[in-house]
Amino acid sequence: MDLLTNFPLWAALLAIGFAQFIKVPLQYIATRRLDWSLITSTGGMPSSHSAAVTALATAIALEEGVGSPFFAIAAIFGIIVMFDASGVRRHAGEQATVINRLVDDFNKLVKEVKTWPEKEEKEKRKELKELLGHQPIEVFFGGLTGILLTLVLHVLLF
Repeated sequence: MDLLTNFPLWAALLAIGFAQFIKVPLQYIATRRLDWSLITSTGGMPSSHSAAVTALATAIALEEGVGSPFFAIAAIFGIIVMFDASGVRRHAGEQATVINRLVDDFNKLVKEVKTWPEKEEKEKRKELKELLGHQPIEVFFGGLTGILLTLVLHVLLF
């Protein structure tokens, strides 16, 4: 039963769910295209990773105080996750973009050299995932999402 009343856990999980869900309407506003697959995809605005770790740290701060060793663990964990989301994972996504362009260019060359007999197989290859990481602004708003959502939940529940 302790699991059901673990506020930091539920705040973090709700922050992930909210951040993933809100990507759909935000993308729709930007592109006028509804893409429900964003709910389960990586990358995009806001960062659900950042929302989760800031929600976790905020909830622990509210329950245990900022002097707590649990808050210190959550804060350092959050910094590492957010740094990774905007650094290593973002660069992996940028490399995937370049690789996908190279593959497209290669395919165009092959098509020009040899006309592929009826290329009806729409997708002969699965593109690399380009939306792996986050721009710094996406990490910032993911973090802000986690903090604000946790504060609202704390006011509503306590």
